Amino acid sequence: MGDLEQLFGLKDQVALVTGASSGLGSEAARALAKAGANVGLVARRKQRLDALAAELVQRGVRCCVAPADVTRSEELKQALDRVEAELGPVQILVNGSGIAPLGRAENHSREKWDAALAVNLTAAFELSQLVGQRMIERGGGGRIIQISSLSGQFGSPVHRLVAYAASKGGLNSLTRQLAVEWAKHGITVNALAPFYFPTEMTIDPSLGEVAPEQRERMELFTPMGRLGRPGELESALLFLAAPASSYVTGVILPVDGGSGAW
Repeated sequence: MGDLEQLFGLKDQVALVTGASSGLGSEAARALAKAGANVGLVARRKQRLDALAAELVQRGVRCCVAPADVTRSEELKQALDRVEAELGPVQILVNGSGIAPLGRAENHSREKWDAALAVNLTAAFELSQLVGQRMIERGGGGRIIQISSLSGQFGSPVHRLVAYAASKGGLNSLTRQLAVEWAKHGITVNALAPFYFPTEMTIDPSLGEVAPEQRERMELFTPMGRLGRPGELESALLFLAAPASSYVTGVILPVDGGSGAW
């Protein structure tokens, strides 16, 4: 365990996770806490953040709940300031906020387009910039991890999500550019690209699960023949956050059951 702790342990490091109230964002927060990191939780739904924080402190880590709308620049800065005031300088940033407005491309409204880019791309840039500035000023490097999607590299065979796909493609390019510019500061910038996981984005609220006809198509386009399971994003996230990944940057890492290999 000592060797594993040296490679992958995050004890007493400070992580900030946006989108932490649900889905892959909350899974990222749990994974970081399992590895020993103290975690700042950012999202709009404070009640959910409070519940997650209560769960994570049972692991012996510290948590800071910092509710914010990530599309509002001042709220983002206030959330970052609060996390650093309570926990210390952020060493790991996970941009996990995301929305996926649906609609056929020929009918997709400008309102949906703007909302997707604001949450999925612009907010990730703004917070990466804020955290990156502080990492550079302090020295010592850091880790920035974007939660992207396989839809940022390939068109979706299941959903009509032109704005989401465009925003995630932009997030991938942002990841690579920041990786190039900040490598000299010891800051690694990478992204995870999940395919289909049951989350609030993919579950039909009326059913409490992924609609059967959609699940069938998702499984059809996944070589492993199934959706992602809870916990299957954790190891990839922890690898990118860990001390052992210090020479890995600019990577878009698929967690997709082989879908990108077709």
